[in-house]
Amino acid sequence: MANAEIERVGIGEIDLICDLYNQMFTPSKPVEFFQRRFEERKGVLILVAHLDKRPVGFTCGYDLRPTTYYAWLCGVVHDARRLGVASQLLAAEQALARENGYEMMRFECSNIARPMLMVAIRQDYDIVGIRWDARNQSNLVIFEKNLQDMD
Repeated sequence: MANAEIERVGIGEIDLICDLYNQMFTPSKPVEFFQRRFEERKGVLILVAHLDKRPVGFTCGYDLRPTTYYAWLCGVVHDARRLGVASQLLAAEQALARENGYEMMRFECSNIARPMLMVAIRQDYDIVGIRWDARNQSNLVIFEKNLQDMD
């Protein structure tokens, strides 16, 4: 497992998040896609993972409800996958969410994103539901974790 340096960044780094996203996922998204998502959201948290000073992954989310943090997006560039970076990002995000008073963390993951599904299961997330994503024509698995139960 690689030891990623996890850095908390602000909205000012949205260009970097957009660039990383477009390296990982298709179709690509413009910066405005991220700006719109974060507009008027409370508790926005953005983390970037670096390996040897190179940004290789990110996670971002926001306040879903006063006690629930929603982890909206997480990704790792292709050549840095299977090194534990996503697990480290998720663990850091959980810790920060808990420090900020959230009791629960929630995220959704496409059923075809098997590596991320495994990360969630290894980190003791519960599957609390499934919903159909008409835009991507696939099921999304809904995960939650009680942050109060963390050691």
